[in-house]
Amino acid sequence: MIGVNDNDSPPAAERSEAEGRATTAALIRLLDLERLEDNLFRGVSPENSTMRVFGGQVAAQALTAAGRTVPPDRRVHSLHAYFLRPGDPRVPIVFDVDRTRDGQSFTTRRVIAIQHGKPIFTLSSSFQLDQPGVDHSDPMPVVPRPETLPTFAERMQAAPQPAGLGRVPRPFDVRYVNDPPWASDAEPRSEVRNQVWFRSFGALPDDQLLHVCMLAYLSDLTLLDSILATHGLGWSTSRLSLASLDHAMWFHRPIRVDDWVLYDTHSPSASGSRGLAMGHFFAADGAMLATVVQEGLVRVGVAPA
Repeated sequence: MIGVNDNDSPPAAERSEAEGRATTAALIRLLDLERLEDNLFRGVSPENSTMRVFGGQVAAQALTAAGRTVPPDRRVHSLHAYFLRPGDPRVPIVFDVDRTRDGQSFTTRRVIAIQHGKPIFTLSSSFQLDQPGVDHSDPMPVVPRPETLPTFAERMQAAPQPAGLGRVPRPFDVRYVNDPPWASDAEPRSEVRNQVWFRSFGALPDDQLLHVCMLAYLSDLTLLDSILATHGLGWSTSRLSLASLDHAMWFHRPIRVDDWVLYDTHSPSASGSRGLAMGHFFAADGAMLATVVQEGLVRVGVAPA
């Protein structure tokens, strides 16, 4: 028998980088929807998807479908969406685009995502020609640089986490500024800021719609964490049920997700088994890129409906 020399195996960092590039490439393929008709598109889910389609995925795919019906000189500046039913990852999703309005400066689209003959998600989005105007934004919070922070894999190794979390594909290099929910001391904290750096693994094409849709994807990855942190909850909390209910985003400036992006989120309110989370995306140079608001279902100690 020929032995295996461990020195011949790629270092863990190289393996992680290669795996990350593969998951980024897989997300790009996920957003490359099949066009069925002028206003009909079809998308699929990853083969290793869990019990329901990830909310960021269906939002990013719906925005892609809308963008494919808009002239390239018009950039998306806002979206408003509702999650109606859990998506089934085993079957394709059909995206039906309504060309609501084509104005001189603005273009509006509505998208219905359909599975099993029923809508699972709706999205309204508005696109605008690039136009000059006044320009200001709030400053970026002072946080450590991403290069000084542990990688997601290092975080996973340093703290216990729910079974299966490490097997979820991560299309982005994720660096938590704060302790992630599974590594917290489970102590309620007021005015919590949940802050995470993101960057795709490897350079991406110069396609602004792709960058914006990937930002929409990652906007749903950690947003509800700020609600959990405010109440000292973690993903391993007994009978914790989380689900996105609605989602809104405003895109302020051109975006590149293959450069470092800071996602700064907090939760101003929670009541009635619902929590509100808000966040801003900042480029590494401090420019505010986008704003997001989401209401999510947050049930503790109650069996899912």
